[in-house]
Amino acid sequence: MRLVPVPALPEIQFYTAHPGSGLRRLVDPEDDVNEAEPQPPYWAYAWAGGTVLARYILDHPITVAGRRVLDLGAGSGIVGIAAAKAGAREVIAAEIDRNGVAALGLNAAANGVAITVVGGDVTAGSPPVVDLVLAGDVFYGHDVASRVMPFLDRCLAAGIEILVGDPGRACLPRSRLRLLAEYTVPDFGEAKDAAPSPSGVFRFKTEAGG
Repeated sequence: MRLVPVPALPEIQFYTAHPGSGLRRLVDPEDDVNEAEPQPPYWAYAWAGGTVLARYILDHPITVAGRRVLDLGAGSGIVGIAAAKAGAREVIAAEIDRNGVAALGLNAAANGVAITVVGGDVTAGSPPVVDLVLAGDVFYGHDVASRVMPFLDRCLAAGIEILVGDPGRACLPRSRLRLLAEYTVPDFGEAKDAAPSPSGVFRFKTEAGG
């Protein structure tokens, strides 16, 4: 893995995939008999939703300063790292992929910040004791969105603020969102020669629009 600056986030470095990184074994079980349940290494790439959410936090540190923050579906951890750099009182990063959990620790250390990493699906439980949930790229599929939405509603009911970062994927609940900012950044899976589209940072609202 190579430690490089995140595109559009020169303040943050992360360990990312490259042709010689050997990450193919995470998706090809026959290449590694010890990897019984290989998962795509999503944590090794910067996704647009997380990137714009991190950019927004660094541009508006008052969003997180002095607050307890949950980075939901943290992946590489760039959103939580941005929150820690911007002065969050505490940052918790939740990630279900065990390799992602390891990457989170490495990326936090590389950026000189302290993050509490939680491995596992926190969306099945009660809202954590935080002031703010940061949800970057959590609406990339119907199954994931169907688990995340009830959890976010429980967070709202508990008085927790929620910010979402997303490039406009199909499962994004647009009626529940208020746009705060847009940034044009590359996204994971895009063709290298494709022109990036704007991705948004949103406030997640109640169904009544509060």
